[in-house]
Amino acid sequence: MRAASPAAAAVGGALRGGGGRGSGGAGPRMESSDLGGRQQGPIWHRKPGPAARRGVIVNIIHSTKGYHSKTIRFLNVAFDSSGDSLLAGDHQGNIYVFDLNGNRFNLVQRTMQACTALAFNLRRKTEFLVALADYSIKCFDTETKELVSWMRGHDSSVSSISVHSSGRYAITTSTDTAQLWDLDTFQRKRKLNVRQSVGIQKVFFLPLSNTILSCFKDNSVFAWEFDTLHCKYRLPTPVEGSVLLYKVFAVTRDGRIFVAGGKSNHLHLWCLESKQLIRIIQMPAKVRAVRHLEFLPDRFDGGSNQVLGVLSQDNIMRFIHIETCKLLFDIGSHEEGISTAAASPNGRYIASVMENGSLNLYSVQALAQEGNKPPPAVFKVVEDWSKCTSETNKLTMKVTSGRSERPWKSKGSKIQTRLLKLQVNTSLENKENELPGGLNKKRLRALLKGFGEYPAKYRTLSALAHWSAIFAETPYIPLLAFPFVKLFQNNQLICFEVVATVVVNFCQHWFEYFPNPPVNVLSMMENILAHHDKELLQHLIKYSVTSQVYAWPLLETLFSEVLTREEWLKVFDNIFSNHPSYFLMIVVAYIICSRAPLLHCNQTGDFEYFFHHRNNLDINVVIKEAYHLMEATPLDIHPQRMLDDFIPLTKGQYPVFNKYPKFIVDYQTQERERIRQDEIEYLRERQLAHELEAKAQERKAEDEAWYRKQELLREAEEQRQKMLLEEEEKLAEQRQRLAAVKRELKVKELQFLDASRRRFLKYQQDQRQMELKRLDDEIARKASMREQETAATVQDVEVRRMELESQRQLFEQHLIKDQEAVTKEVKEEVDAHRRRVDLEDHLVQRLMETDREEKLKAQIVAEENLAKAEQKSIDIDWRLQVLHKQRRDDQDREKRYEEIAKLLHDNGVKEAELLKAMREAEEKKWEEVIQKKAQLEEEQKASAAADKHRKQFLEDKMNDALELAEKLQREDGYFERLRDLKARRTERGVELQQVPRSGNICLNDLSASESSSHMSLDRRREELACQERELMAEVRQLRQKLTSQARTRHPPTRFQATKWTP
Repeated sequence: MRAASPAAAAVGGALRGGGGRGSGGAGPRMESSDLGGRQQGPIWHRKPGPAARRGVIVNIIHSTKGYHSKTIRFLNVAFDSSGDSLLAGDHQGNIYVFDLNGNRFNLVQRTMQACTALAFNLRRKTEFLVALADYSIKCFDTETKELVSWMRGHDSSVSSISVHSSGRYAITTSTDTAQLWDLDTFQRKRKLNVRQSVGIQKVFFLPLSNTILSCFKDNSVFAWEFDTLHCKYRLPTPVEGSVLLYKVFAVTRDGRIFVAGGKSNHLHLWCLESKQLIRIIQMPAKVRAVRHLEFLPDRFDGGSNQVLGVLSQDNIMRFIHIETCKLLFDIGSHEEGISTAAASPNGRYIASVMENGSLNLYSVQALAQEGNKPPPAVFKVVEDWSKCTSETNKLTMKVTSGRSERPWKSKGSKIQTRLLKLQVNTSLENKENELPGGLNKKRLRALLKGFGEYPAKYRTLSALAHWSAIFAETPYIPLLAFPFVKLFQNNQLICFEVVATVVVNFCQHWFEYFPNPPVNVLSMMENILAHHDKELLQHLIKYSVTSQVYAWPLLETLFSEVLTREEWLKVFDNIFSNHPSYFLMIVVAYIICSRAPLLHCNQTGDFEYFFHHRNNLDINVVIKEAYHLMEATPLDIHPQRMLDDFIPLTKGQYPVFNKYPKFIVDYQTQERERIRQDEIEYLRERQLAHELEAKAQERKAEDEAWYRKQELLREAEEQRQKMLLEEEEKLAEQRQRLAAVKRELKVKELQFLDASRRRFLKYQQDQRQMELKRLDDEIARKASMREQETAATVQDVEVRRMELESQRQLFEQHLIKDQEAVTKEVKEEVDAHRRRVDLEDHLVQRLMETDREEKLKAQIVAEENLAKAEQKSIDIDWRLQVLHKQRRDDQDREKRYEEIAKLLHDNGVKEAELLKAMREAEEKKWEEVIQKKAQLEEEQKASAAADKHRKQFLEDKMNDALELAEKLQREDGYFERLRDLKARRTERGVELQQVPRSGNICLNDLSASESSSHMSLDRRREELACQERELMAEVRQLRQKLTSQARTRHPPTRFQATKWTP
């Protein structure tokens, strides 16, 4: 700013006059896009700028062409968590994804039925939930376009889907129930049922918390703990006279403010922290019912959203500021009504489904510029607040087209004031006329880390900080520069020069007491106030209100917090046109003109609130009072005596600004640099710790995987052993059943032989009777003595036959008993042999496993020691090179290093000896294993020979028994029985030959399976050992790499060769 004060005033007037819009000419044309039959393509061909008609970026329609052309209506929209992608569904089940950054749309699914709700903010960014008309919920993937899951459980249409902030859980709501789903398993966790007479309006998650809010049709609102699903609290019933049936709800992004509306033009604002109704907002009279509520996010409000979108029954969505109750802008009209709408999480876009079925995409920036046009003249009515006795009237605030006025605080309205006061930041659209609570360096750094650069208004601050170091340390510089940044937002150079001119001329002596406020300047204003209004000053002193409370806020903000744009421009027209002392005079004039409300204040908080917010004050009276003070103030206390005249910036280069305690600023700069270096070092150490922790976690995971693998192997082995035992038990049962069957067959065979014998005896008797009958005539002629001898002979023959039969049966019983005894003995020997073989194999296996594990452990220890020795050797070589550079100053340390090297050498020798001893022990173990294997083979051979000898012995005994039986049969003449005995002998010989052979086969099979299991275990152990060696090799390579990097960063100085001695 290189002109004098009149020129500066002209610049301000030009800025004020050029702020309006031209009314002539046609408005810009709205971009329209028809999806038609396309499945993908661009959304718009040329993106409209901020001057688009009523903020509409693009109007999207979906029409079908053919014999019956028609438009397919969109029903629902939803943004993803980033706010750059939009999901939309129509009544035919077509789901589209619109990429707003890439200017592309894509048809991702055809569900063939209308969708009733959408959700696009899941943990997996490519997945979305859609509620369909058949009461089901489906999850699809936008990339693969496949069905991920299908969830059923509702008996009526799903009206809303709420997703947890983590994206892992979702709540679906219908009129009769609400269900909680796990989106990892897509299983239902809990279900909320209510009486049919009550009904559910909406159930959803609160942002940034684990709380679920449920709203019912009887106006009851309950909060539930998500983990336990216990009721945390219930919102109280609204005060009398303000009851309305809640239909729609909205919550701020920080989860603190809850808004409810319904069939009325009233909105209820609840504070969820205090569980109280803090405000009732009355919409304009044309609003009779509220259909939808949506908070408009802002990147700079920290989640405490202040702009609320209210969709009413006239299909117009009005956006209001919930703190000031100012109507900012609206979208939609009676001709182009809105059905539903959604705001992007980043606060850039608003997507609305229109009544005609199309989809409108709005730019919030363009809408904010539309709402920031100069307002028309406001006619305000002063209300008598003492007449408003009911609690409802105290809480109710009307929405106006201008800013809302608050009543002056008094003693009787203390509680009312605290209820209405809500400490939140202003919205993006209202930042032209209102300042936030204060900016500091921490917030600026947070913005820089979050967005990578400062917004445009903070670049001026960066230029000021480069001009003079003190402006980087002054906390109120952002407040001072803010109004000029808003005025000169299109020219940063002019903005910087204007701010620099203001600092040089109107902020004289401000920085002499840095970092404290300008006590000297504040003292001058206090002297002026004492001279012109001693009563007001005494009132301020009475309540401990210093000049830092009533004067410094006006100075550091340049009146931007307490004045509107037009008032501020008018004030600074007068400030730029007068001596710099006029700036101080207008501050005192503002205080004097506000004496009436200030005399009614009796609390420090009330004074602070007064000087940080706009007040009902005529600025023209303040300006006149300032001119009066300029003329009526005595010269001894007049600021003009202490302040220099206006001096413009020098041409060619900017003046040096050093009117501040340089040592304080330098000290703070040094401290900040030291803290920054400490922070860098801390971050480096934390990164190193994270890397080490990651490596440790990786190693731990590998160990756990190895142990899990071993556990699985052990379990598999146990399962195989269990299966083997079960098979053996089944085999034993089968053998028992076979023996029982054999016994039954033997009994049946004996019964058959007995029946045959009886039939043969009967036949013989019949033959003899016939022979006797034939010889009866001859026998009759013989004497009775012959008949007696014949009878005696028959009796003797019968007795002899019975004796022979009894002897035969007794002999057969002895043979059966001998056979069972031999069979039992053979089975016992085979079982004992099998158990002995299993025990010996188990012992040998355990011996081999123990030996292998010891060998593996020894090898691992040896490799780890070798790696450590190599690393220590590399470290010693590197230290040696550094120590050569400092050899003259570190002679004593060189001796200690020599001792360390000697100890390391001795340790290496001992480790080599230990490794050699372990290898020798390993060779001995293997020799013992080979010897034991040979001994086992010899024992197996001896066991086979014994089995062979026992079989031969049994065959010899059986042959002897058969020969004896044959001899007896030859004597008796029973040839049929002899053939049977020979046949049984042959069968028994075959059985005796098969029994030991089958036993040998089982043992051989068992040994073969065990040997195969041993071979598989050996292969696994070898693989694990190989993996361990590869891991140790990678560790050595990593250490060598770190050492080489260290050498590269710190190259050693060449010295003469030095030899280390052990």
